[in-house]
Amino acid sequence: MSLNKVSPVIGVFAALAAFAIDQITKAIVVANAATLSAGISVFPGFNLVFYRNDGVTFGMLGGAPWWSLIALALAICVWLGVMLFRAENAVETLAYGAIIGGALGNVIDRVRYRAVTDFLDFYIGTTHWPAFNLADVFVVSGVGLLLAAPWISARRSIKS
Repeated sequence: MSLNKVSPVIGVFAALAAFAIDQITKAIVVANAATLSAGISVFPGFNLVFYRNDGVTFGMLGGAPWWSLIALALAICVWLGVMLFRAENAVETLAYGAIIGGALGNVIDRVRYRAVTDFLDFYIGTTHWPAFNLADVFVVSGVGLLLAAPWISARRSIKS
């Protein structure tokens, strides 16, 4: 283990920020569900919509018991929390925090609604990407950061 272990504060802050941003945006969407159900065009290729997804990414595992998806997400969050506290650089810590915050944001939806609130709808022509939310953005961004962390750390050590 490295003697230069980084503080988990960055990751904890990232988790709290991701969770808060996700919950605020979903509250706005739920408050405007009647309007967003039909979709609102923001610009060509992007709509705001109101959609409830009872599955996971791209609707996979749709119809699975809601509590099983919560249990799975919480188990993964516990494991990621351990990894956050073991992280050896700020990029990993930030990444773990973003993933945890996003995952917990979707867990809260599953507890409240038995499904996740999605509202970002990107499309080209008539082909739509599955709707998603900011929790999903934080999870995917966190995974991307984790994948890039070794490269980023190597570049930082070269500059130091």
